[in-house]
Amino acid sequence: MNQKHSPQSCCCEKPSQELIGIQIAAEPPKIDDQQNEVCCGSPPGPESSRFEKPGYALLGFVEAFVQKPTGSVPRVKTALRWRDRVGTIRARLGIRRARYKIAPGLYCVGEPDAQAPVLVTANYKLTFDELRTNLKDISAWILVLDTRGINVWCAAGKDLFSTAELINRVERSKLKEVVSHKKLILPQLAATGVAAHVIKKELGFKVVYGPVRARDIPKFLANDLTTEPAMRKVTFSLLERMILIPVELAHLPKPSFWILLGAFVVSGIGTHFFSFSAAWLRGVMLAVAYGTGILAGAVITPMLLPWIPGRSFAVKGAIIGAISSAGIVLWFRNDLGILAALALMLCTTAVGSYLAMNFTGSTPFTSPSGVEKEMRKAMPLQASALLMALIVWVGAAFVG
Repeated sequence: MNQKHSPQSCCCEKPSQELIGIQIAAEPPKIDDQQNEVCCGSPPGPESSRFEKPGYALLGFVEAFVQKPTGSVPRVKTALRWRDRVGTIRARLGIRRARYKIAPGLYCVGEPDAQAPVLVTANYKLTFDELRTNLKDISAWILVLDTRGINVWCAAGKDLFSTAELINRVERSKLKEVVSHKKLILPQLAATGVAAHVIKKELGFKVVYGPVRARDIPKFLANDLTTEPAMRKVTFSLLERMILIPVELAHLPKPSFWILLGAFVVSGIGTHFFSFSAAWLRGVMLAVAYGTGILAGAVITPMLLPWIPGRSFAVKGAIIGAISSAGIVLWFRNDLGILAALALMLCTTAVGSYLAMNFTGSTPFTSPSGVEKEMRKAMPLQASALLMALIVWVGAAFVG
């Protein structure tokens, strides 16, 4: 839904108290469904919402509009609908995740007045949904920044949840005319992107950093914007790590198609130049090694992350990859020579190391500079291991 709303639209002509209610005071004329069914073949569908505007789509999470001198402000629901849940599942699976965002601007929950708190968040819809669903029975303003559909923490690191964007959004929403206080509540994980002293100087607003998790916001507001130590602590539990696994796997189908196709082609090369039977038999083994590397790096390593030795994610993935590759060698031991077994072990270890290293971008364990440093060291070794695996695998076919 476009964030601009005409103040002349029908829903804004009524007093704000009427806008807040869901029920319509005057009952619409009743329609004879039976007669309509006889004439048209089916009963009529639901009537249009009185909050719809010609030319605009009313999004499911918008409940109504609150009229302010600065314009109409969408009031959002604090409960997820089935469309929201489907969207969440799709985003978790990496389907159109980069486009799962809402229009930036000013929103609200409940019946906020000039003294209501202002909560600032990103326009990634998963982030927005997490915030609004934790604001049940709370009246507040929600200022959504344009973070290009990226979550708070990543957007702060990419200079999208930034000082400049916050200043721009406060001015464009005319927030000074909506609230009488001078406080903006920002997520703690946005601190790396926002200079609080600049906001104070440019806007006159004081930045208050709230808790890490949205579920702690009600208690934070009830305690006069005071956090407890646990609210400042970033967690990365087993469940939180498992939630991220589908996103890591979502990037693999397309490159994996070409990788597996190449694996079957090189597996057919041998003393007879090319053998289709060898391409299938040896290709299956190489495909299993590749798939096991994916399992080791993108699934097992994230799950066992705290218990795997070493600080480097690439090393952690290599350890799990090497252990997993030993199982492959044992499984195919009757069909493998020493060289072929070495090739499979190198392949699984390298793939596991690379995918585990990619997981660093989803964790609170490393900084952006730390990730870059690790990648510069690990990627040449991973590429060398894969190249060696390819050479040894082809060479094994000639050795017999």
